[in-house]
Amino acid sequence: MSMYFDVGDETLWNPSNGAGQLFLRQIEVFEAELELSSGIGRGKYGGDPDTLEVDPTVYEAFVRGLVAWHCRTGHSVVLALSEGFVATAVALARRAGIEVGTPEPRTRHAHGEVRRDVQVPGNPSAAPAVIVDALDSRAREVDRWMAR
Repeated sequence: MSMYFDVGDETLWNPSNGAGQLFLRQIEVFEAELELSSGIGRGKYGGDPDTLEVDPTVYEAFVRGLVAWHCRTGHSVVLALSEGFVATAVALARRAGIEVGTPEPRTRHAHGEVRRDVQVPGNPSAAPAVIVDALDSRAREVDRWMAR
């Protein structure tokens, strides 16, 4: 069995049910963390329960917010926990024709405050450009693994 992540009539990704369900559960986590909708959901009229529609406009805002969130954290464990999901989200965005650029420094949270996790011990964190380069490489790698 498998799932379909579609934009209109185009299938962006056709993962196994296990990978697709894990991705959807992570979507829920990051929608809550970012206070943004992902734009991924079941079709308006029901349809095939294994087919998810991606609203490219909403998904673009979500992925841009996700990348900005990922790049502004200075916490190594948070980076490690989120890297695979963020890379997969970026690869899916690219398949939808969405280019995700480098976020502006000091991107603000929805409520205006800058959020940074404090890492103890205070190891120096990687520069945002290094994080973006690593994320770009990982997203390209993940893209090669994603069936259509």
